[in-house]
Amino acid sequence: MKSCNTTEKGKQVNITIENNKEGAPITLGIPFPKGALHSVDHLRLLTSNGTEIPCQTTEVSNWGPTDESIKWVWVFFFSEEDSEYILEYGDSVVPMLPKEKIVSMNNMRPQGGIDVNTGPLSFSIHKKGNGFLDEVFLDSNKDGKFDKEELIVSSPEKNRGSFLDLLDDAGIDTSKAVINEVFREKGSGPMHSIFRIEGTYTYDRSDNNLSPFTIWLHAYAGKSYIKVLHTMTYTGIPDKHKPQEGEHANIATQNKIIITENTEDDMGWTQPNDQIAACGLQLKYHLDDNVNVSVPLYEGNWQEDEANTFMEEIVTDGQSPVQLLQQGPARRKSTSLRSLYLNGFKKEDNGSNPDAALEFRATVSEGEENKAKVERAKGWVNVTDGKRGVGVGIKNFMKEYPKGIEVDPANGTLLGSVWPKENGPMNFARHNTEPDGGMLGNFAQGITKTTEFVYYFHNNDVMDEVGKKMDYVIENPVAHASPEWYTQSKVYGNMAPFSSKHPEFENALQYKYQWWAYNQKHEPWYGMFNYGDGKSYFFNGKWVQWTNNEPTVDFMLWTNFMRTGDPKYYNLAQAMSRHTMDVDNVHWPKKRTYYGEINDAIDFWNYEDEPESTPYLGIGRRHANEHWYALLSAHVWIQGWIASYYLSADHRALEVARMTGDTYINRIWGEHDLRGRRLYLSVLNLVELYDATKLQKYKEELEDRVKLMLEFQERQGGNLLLDRYGYSQTYVAQGLYKYQQITGDETVRQALLKHARWVRDVPPLNHEMESYLATIYPLLIGYEFSGEKVYLNEALERAKVLKIGELSKEPESYENAEAFSEDLVKISNLPKSKGSFTNWETNQGLRVFGWTHAYNIPYLLYWMDKEHMN
Repeated sequence: MKSCNTTEKGKQVNITIENNKEGAPITLGIPFPKGALHSVDHLRLLTSNGTEIPCQTTEVSNWGPTDESIKWVWVFFFSEEDSEYILEYGDSVVPMLPKEKIVSMNNMRPQGGIDVNTGPLSFSIHKKGNGFLDEVFLDSNKDGKFDKEELIVSSPEKNRGSFLDLLDDAGIDTSKAVINEVFREKGSGPMHSIFRIEGTYTYDRSDNNLSPFTIWLHAYAGKSYIKVLHTMTYTGIPDKHKPQEGEHANIATQNKIIITENTEDDMGWTQPNDQIAACGLQLKYHLDDNVNVSVPLYEGNWQEDEANTFMEEIVTDGQSPVQLLQQGPARRKSTSLRSLYLNGFKKEDNGSNPDAALEFRATVSEGEENKAKVERAKGWVNVTDGKRGVGVGIKNFMKEYPKGIEVDPANGTLLGSVWPKENGPMNFARHNTEPDGGMLGNFAQGITKTTEFVYYFHNNDVMDEVGKKMDYVIENPVAHASPEWYTQSKVYGNMAPFSSKHPEFENALQYKYQWWAYNQKHEPWYGMFNYGDGKSYFFNGKWVQWTNNEPTVDFMLWTNFMRTGDPKYYNLAQAMSRHTMDVDNVHWPKKRTYYGEINDAIDFWNYEDEPESTPYLGIGRRHANEHWYALLSAHVWIQGWIASYYLSADHRALEVARMTGDTYINRIWGEHDLRGRRLYLSVLNLVELYDATKLQKYKEELEDRVKLMLEFQERQGGNLLLDRYGYSQTYVAQGLYKYQQITGDETVRQALLKHARWVRDVPPLNHEMESYLATIYPLLIGYEFSGEKVYLNEALERAKVLKIGELSKEPESYENAEAFSEDLVKISNLPKSKGSFTNWETNQGLRVFGWTHAYNIPYLLYWMDKEHMN
């Protein structure tokens, strides 16, 4: 596989793999400066000693429309023992080709399917199959063939390869899975192929809606493991409130029939209707009887990062199922932010629920007998007959609880549970009938959730080797270039990498991110529909109101990963992006995409008769006490999703982003959609989407909206924003700056300079410090475009209050959030609000932080370094 370096050397980029595990499949998303790279055919990968290893490269986006050089690339490879690598590029660079290659066939005829051969592994998925892997063969004798006795797993039949079962008053309605389409995704090649499998769960009872599902399956050349990402969609009726005709005022597409929010006396809001009974993926294994099951568990407290593990080994009796079940705290009830305001933030109304203990339980059982009980499981199980074995693992096993894995030797099944039936059903009913997020509603219908699995088929490997393969996904390595490479690429403008040169500003960023990470772990902000998100407001020792990504919280974390190279922020960012694209967005009802794969013309007319999508497809959920309590006409941020697509090759991120972009094109709110915060945020979102896709439909919509912004600027004296939305500086400045960067539009350049002059002379204070400090970045753009020091000096003057000193100890060493909070406030220089609560204080969440710090300081530090300022 390896060869010596024989071609002429090119330019080099240093690559580091954090938490490296030899042999791990690595996908690195890396940007290139404009004009630096013109073809991915001129990229190759070297180890730190200069030995070339095979890699697979994909062009993801370019600097168009004004420059066709490459902007983002995915580089795929299998890691060596070494953690340091060199990516070499240039016109004279010629990469080696891989010797081991995936061979696959994708036949989407009505009776078709896919067949994939990775070398040691062969598997198939049939359109008329059972909803997941139909047959998997392991070349145990290594003769390059797949004999019938080498079948290692197959479908459990009855369309139950994957499932989403619902529970209502009539009992459990078990689903049946039907696969509709399979596609090869971008990034597929000889070493790594990605298959997108689109399907539908159907039900026996007519009152249960069809439910779409998607599976992304990653196969690797020469390997007998696969990675699987499963996305379920909840299409049930969440509660028993009396439905009203019309629409809520916050999201109305008309004004004839508006739903009243005064329905507090309808207790149906609090009574569950369709609940998730169980959801997962299952296979039938073909091993000898009386298999052995191995389950790794952590010792000690669930909060210990470096806890030791031990292996629970069970020799089955051939009849009783062996199950690993990870559970955690029940949903915690809490009052709304509105009530807290009305009650003056009294301590007794702080939203706590003393009955909800923070208890985590991981139980291993055989039949009715508990074999082991700890607080946290590693998240994988291996089953073997002494000759061959199958391992299955689930990422974020505790953080996205409840989760389960079951081996049933009586039926020969291996089940990985997204939601285990033994946990009891998941209900989406409201905790109370109190308006929250400005609404009394329940918008759980259309929520999705993506769960990541790993499957390893092997010839009775030792447990250390099985665990290593599981950790490729469960504790995945993170590859990155140097922070300087990301910032100097200019893909996100003039950002400085992390350094120790300006600790008073850098502390203001890093302490806040560490505070977020601390609370996510200690609060803990865990659970299947919560993990990734965090809460916004901290007072009287308690947190209130889920953030739901405002304002692009995931992009803040992606930015900090690029600036620092710290894998902690990669994981935090990826979790937040996945949460908000899944849970904080409306995904259903959605009419399927028409592909025309059937030859008969009637196929299209049958498609036309299918129900239309909801007009709200792709809009976001508003911050509230529960993720599905409120919607708003301007509450979706795709900038971080696109960053996730670039940096982690998450295909779902672009898919959901396009769904939001298509909603902008529909303009369901008329002129309201083209005014105020809706307009500013749409330009930021659309410029990212157009840059990633280069689709004309997004370009046209973006250009129309940019023209409107510039037209309104003339009416507003030079201000690009209505005074009401002063905090939206971030959306306007970042969106238009990127638009100007990729198009070279001189009119937009002058508009940004005019706006910088306006905010310099007429600083907004409509949201106090939220709006005032948000002007720092527009001022820096004014300096960049004009060269006039007055803009930089004014930005520095406003930024003085952002400076903070040093904490007395490391953030991780605080015993509780209250002590950490007190020290953060002590070192703060931020002014207090004239109101009752300072929501931008340094001990609050990341919501207001975006406007005051996150999208100002990295750009300010760039100019301070460039101008050699202390």
